[in-house]
Amino acid sequence: MKELKIEKKVKRVRGELRVPSDKSISHRAIIIGSIARGETVVHNWLRSADTEATLNILKVLGTEILEEGETLRVKGKNYSFTEPEDVLDAENSGTTARLLLGVLSTQPFFSVLTGDKSLRSRPMLRAVEPLREMGADLDGREMGNRLPISVRGGKLKGISFFNKRSSAQVKSALLLAGLKAEGMTEVLEPVLSRDHTERMLSFFGAEVITLVEEREHIVKVRGGQELQGREVYCPADPSSSAFHCGLTLLAPDGELLLRDVLVNPTRDGFYRKLREMGAEVVYENEREVSGEPIADIRVRKGDRLRGVKVLPEEVPALIDEIPMLAVLMALAEGRSEVRGAKELRVKESDRIRAVVKNLRKMGAKIEELEDGFIVEGVEKLKGARIETYGDHRIAMAFTVAGLVAEGETIIDDISCVEVSYPSFFKDLESIVEYLR
Repeated sequence: MKELKIEKKVKRVRGELRVPSDKSISHRAIIIGSIARGETVVHNWLRSADTEATLNILKVLGTEILEEGETLRVKGKNYSFTEPEDVLDAENSGTTARLLLGVLSTQPFFSVLTGDKSLRSRPMLRAVEPLREMGADLDGREMGNRLPISVRGGKLKGISFFNKRSSAQVKSALLLAGLKAEGMTEVLEPVLSRDHTERMLSFFGAEVITLVEEREHIVKVRGGQELQGREVYCPADPSSSAFHCGLTLLAPDGELLLRDVLVNPTRDGFYRKLREMGAEVVYENEREVSGEPIADIRVRKGDRLRGVKVLPEEVPALIDEIPMLAVLMALAEGRSEVRGAKELRVKESDRIRAVVKNLRKMGAKIEELEDGFIVEGVEKLKGARIETYGDHRIAMAFTVAGLVAEGETIIDDISCVEVSYPSFFKDLESIVEYLR
């Protein structure tokens, strides 16, 4: 554990920043590159604890990956992996665990997947049950709901699955398995979850069918398709950018340009919600790269933000940014609500509980709900001792809160930031001027 004491207060945010690349796309680029035929070159790859877990497992499975700084060259295995001699460790990464359960289910060998204490407590049955229905043999603690999970894969058949939680990780696991299954695999969702997997599969040459029918989003892939290696450029992570954006809006003064940010409509809900709160957040230089929309985001300090509601159908597009959004809501004028975000309770921590407890310590007026919270905005927050619960997004969101709060704030553990954004504090220093 590494404690951080925040005593200095921000005076101004200014400059420009290209935050590290998107974690979701970095995971998928090397996974899909490994199941394709031929070489895939991945530029601006995010090197973090979570993505390293995926990289290490793919190497253990026999994938040759040449590392040249932030560029990776992946020699595709075309789904012909090597049986591992030992347990595969996903560490703290739910994306690694669930997506690779889908890949491992296609393999005619035995494997076991585990993770750290936090990941071993997170639910896996949501991916395990449909993969079993496809024909894979999976078992683990609590009837397969908790890691470690053993997998005996092989011949699969396509299924139709209703993804009621709109989980992108579950959808991705089934699509990756479906490419090697007999017949058609389809995933139906009440709300479209982040669609990076289907975009990237299309970019690698797969036929991916997407439909919208009576409030249901449907994605289909036919088994037996072969992917071809591509050149992938990873954009800047909108979730990592959110912390700097939030600080710009809370500081006494500031303007910030965030470069090359992913603005996929299934991921940019935070920025759209900020506009609803009255913030000046402008997309510039919009373009498409490697099948994904990106832009430079200009953020200017303006008047005090106003309270807003986050509805259940809006949650998937901003779920990772809710801790930062909660800090902004606590300092906005009027009442804010978040509903339909129960999934936050099974992230790296119970993020609803973590947000509520820490904001209360800082003097916020906040009521905890089963699926979210209600906040009445206050003029100022006060310094407090923050518990991160080992959660990177809680650590970063409350670092921002501490920089604008009155008095001293102590973050109990910032080492967890390595999971997604190792250079967070260095980047923060590059754009902040402090009060003397």
